[in-house]
Amino acid sequence: MDSLIAASVKFSFKLSIGCPKKFEPGKEVRAWVKKNNKKIYIYNDAKKALSGADVIFSDKVISLNDKVNKKKKIQAFKNFKIDKNLMKYAKKSCIFLHCLPRGDEVSDEVFLGKKSHVWQQALNRVHVQKSILLYCFGKLR
Repeated sequence: MDSLIAASVKFSFKLSIGCPKKFEPGKEVRAWVKKNNKKIYIYNDAKKALSGADVIFSDKVISLNDKVNKKKKIQAFKNFKIDKNLMKYAKKSCIFLHCLPRGDEVSDEVFLGKKSHVWQQALNRVHVQKSILLYCFGKLR
């Protein structure tokens, strides 16, 4: 989430975040956004977060190294699962993105649907990662 917040500050796009109150961005991140004269929108209601969205980007609810009570976290995010009913709140032309690997935070219908661009996103990420490696090894200017 922090990298999307940083991107919204750098490139000045509107960012609405939908998550349970307990999982909102930290005070330091919010202070940094404010210091840069930008604003992010945080909603504890998925419908409000998705309202009028051009892009819906879902992250994993349970990350690889999460040291939390997984059952409680899944329960906390149950109303944030992206499905066809939530997609109705976004613009008709919206697209769906996901960082992969996928968990239970999105329905099959959305993940495999026409609005999903997760595979193109994954392919783009491969090229970016290759470029980062080349840069690290001094092969790029």
